[in-house]
Amino acid sequence: MDTILCDELLQEIFHRLPSSSFPAVSLVSRRWLRLYRTSRTSLSLCIPPRNSTVGPPCVLSLLSLYPFLSSLSISSTDSTTAFSDYLLRSVSSSCSTLRRLSFLVGPVSLSALVSLSASFTQLTSLTISLSTPLFLRWVGFLPALKELSIIICSRDVVEFDSKEEDGLWVNEGSDSELPLESLCLSGLGSDVYGIGWLWRSCKKLRKLRLCNCESIGDGGSFSSFDTCIQGLQEVELRTCRSIVDGVLLKLAQNCLSLDSLLVYDGGSEEGFLRFINQCRCNLRKLDLRLPLDLHNSHLLAIAQNCRGLSCIRLQSCCLVTGDGLKSLVIAMGNGLEELALINCDVVERVPGMLTTLGQNLKGLRKLDLSYNEMLLDKEFISMLVSCNYLIDLRLRGCRRLTGAALVSTIKNCKYLENLDIMNCSGIKADAVEAFVLNSRRLRHLLVEESKLSVLHEHGHQINLSRLMFD
Repeated sequence: MDTILCDELLQEIFHRLPSSSFPAVSLVSRRWLRLYRTSRTSLSLCIPPRNSTVGPPCVLSLLSLYPFLSSLSISSTDSTTAFSDYLLRSVSSSCSTLRRLSFLVGPVSLSALVSLSASFTQLTSLTISLSTPLFLRWVGFLPALKELSIIICSRDVVEFDSKEEDGLWVNEGSDSELPLESLCLSGLGSDVYGIGWLWRSCKKLRKLRLCNCESIGDGGSFSSFDTCIQGLQEVELRTCRSIVDGVLLKLAQNCLSLDSLLVYDGGSEEGFLRFINQCRCNLRKLDLRLPLDLHNSHLLAIAQNCRGLSCIRLQSCCLVTGDGLKSLVIAMGNGLEELALINCDVVERVPGMLTTLGQNLKGLRKLDLSYNEMLLDKEFISMLVSCNYLIDLRLRGCRRLTGAALVSTIKNCKYLENLDIMNCSGIKADAVEAFVLNSRRLRHLLVEESKLSVLHEHGHQINLSRLMFD
């Protein structure tokens, strides 16, 4: 059997197999193991702590077995700068064809970054950990780079030679025009310098993501920030309370192309309201998790100024009332295609509110009511009666829903493709069985595996292209 199929055919077969098949394939023969490795284009490695016997030489030897990698992810929970540098140089020397690299091993030195930029001329996506002070001019030597994620850590100070930095770039004040379209920065402190050059050089930026940031760099100055935001289409601000108001104000003043905005755990009531009233862009998606900062006044401003919204996601917004939410949804009308009310107690607090929402959202395609633990069948079903075109429904953590909710879903949601009912303790296995057998279009189901065992016991064939279990 091992000699019947040629190498090329076997490689094509292996290329289509899921990663979970690797243990079985590797045990068939040495030939199959070799061919499987050469067919792999992506690899993910987790390096043990530094006191382990696994080091860069072992990693280098392993990588040599995968000659056609285009995507590589390496992570470690405990490593020094010296270890990170050695490992990054090893990767640079053995994987020159990489297009995507995630290197979350530890902060690396400037010289190692220069080595990376010289080796990976085809790299399109890079995720890496750096320490302060930041020197980012090496990014300019990656001509194909479209996505960059930088995680800033301060636990290990990197030694650097200022003469080396001066020798690499002619002029500290000179700017480039980077090809970057997506940028993610995590951990920017109030005293971090070296970001200004990056802001000024990202004139093609389309997506910006800031996580756990206390400033936008260079001492908190916004002077260089204006350059990169004019063409932004998507912005995410996660746990950046001290800078959210400033960033939103800059977006309102300078960005006309913004399509999607996410704000989690940050900002002020006045700052967000000012953005909604002053922004001149045509927002299509709004995702907010502002437990103490979102009020009815914001919802009314959104209803008045953001009529083009197709997606609204609200999480843990405990100060919003039913009247405010109803006003927003009525203003959006059938243009709204996705609605998420996650852990929003207004869903449980106001009887009949979901009924009103459903009657005004008959074109809704995606609905997420996850973690509303006290949501009852009657309220949920009253909304579902009007939402006949749903393709994606998420009810994770709605513990008081029962099998009646699934019966109504079968009856009213003929086009449903994706369903999440994880941690819904009131929905039993027999209800899941009936739902699966009567949902013709279902493609993706999130549910505890124990609730599907009854299907196998009864000899049913589950016709799902993909299942996910707890």
